[in-house]
Amino acid sequence: MKEFDRRYFLKLATAGLAGPILGKISRSTPMAEKKEIVLTDNALRIHRAAIVVDGHNDLPFRIRLKGLSSLEHLDLMTYQPDFQTDIPRLLKGGVGAQFWVADGSQAKCIKGRSGLGICLEEIDLIHRMVEKYPAVFEMAYTADDIVRIRAKGKIASLIGVEGGAAIENSLAVLRSFFRLGARYMTLTWRDTIDWVDSATDLGRHGGLTEFGEHVVLEMNRLGMLVDISHVSPDAMRDVLRISRAPIIASHSSAYRLASTDRNVPDDVLRSMAGKGGVIMVDFDPGSLTQEGAKTVRPFWDYMRKLEQDPTLTEEKVWELAMKWDKEHPYPKCSVEKVVDHIEYIAKTAGPDHVGLGSDFDGIAFGPSKLEDVSYFPYITQVLLDRGYGEREIHKILGGNFLRAFRTAQEAAANLGR
Repeated sequence: MKEFDRRYFLKLATAGLAGPILGKISRSTPMAEKKEIVLTDNALRIHRAAIVVDGHNDLPFRIRLKGLSSLEHLDLMTYQPDFQTDIPRLLKGGVGAQFWVADGSQAKCIKGRSGLGICLEEIDLIHRMVEKYPAVFEMAYTADDIVRIRAKGKIASLIGVEGGAAIENSLAVLRSFFRLGARYMTLTWRDTIDWVDSATDLGRHGGLTEFGEHVVLEMNRLGMLVDISHVSPDAMRDVLRISRAPIIASHSSAYRLASTDRNVPDDVLRSMAGKGGVIMVDFDPGSLTQEGAKTVRPFWDYMRKLEQDPTLTEEKVWELAMKWDKEHPYPKCSVEKVVDHIEYIAKTAGPDHVGLGSDFDGIAFGPSKLEDVSYFPYITQVLLDRGYGEREIHKILGGNFLRAFRTAQEAAANLGR
């Protein structure tokens, strides 16, 4: 955009009008719409009135792969064909609060780099990204911050840490992450670590160790949400037994509908309701269908093989992983599969315990009508088509998460933070 156009665009964004304008902008994007799901004025009205919370976006990881200085030369105000996320598409998608993820996974410790160092770099990158676009983004640390920032027409930006390996077995590091703005931590990622079993690795602990229990309790005390995405079912059950506050699955779906190891089984779904938690459905086709679930384990095995090759850089590992995805594609599905998981979780755990966690820019591709962050209104449309009312839709889009987040903060206050 030219500078004059950019100022005009930012003014529209602040006023909450960028979505309708962007809908009229012609650009070369892979967004051809099918006839069967048509966005209605009513769906768009309902969507724009909601606070849409996305629990998981890996854009910081994708930016970091291009180099730590890449943010200086990257203009997120323009369409970014290499990413599933940029500001025009966030605004068109009506995203009101976004958890940007800092990578803390053990698997990314390549060429002598520590997970802690990488995680700190991505936390710093998130803060710099928000500072670069102050008319669009603002950092949020509480549920009330989200509401206040969204009322100004901005996107509330929060930090999640993916992978407890980054704390290097230190509660002091955990507390430091919280002070730097992290408001949830996924206990592990692909690999079992010293204190918690992963869903996609051999279990060594039967769930959580004693130190893992201390991590959960310290997160409760801080007001930092415990995220059970990627942990083993036994670890999920241990967290539910130990936690004194609501917990989340920031990007997971229902095991009954797609039996990949990292989805959430029925007994855990029901127990999540007892803790006031929220399962935030992800958009990865490998987590949404039984056919897709069958392709996930070979992918993880291939990733481990790549990361054992000392000649490969982190960027090359990502490039080869994406190449593998293209050569071994998940069976395609549509936004309706995401809503199938939403409905199943609402039926099993209750309608107050389901939300959205896209995993955009951490997945090779999304379902049709959910190819990038601009497509969130299609979830609203499908829910509306299936008979959901405005109040129910608003809870799914973000209200349930806000309630759980606020309750976790209240629990922290009572625990004497």
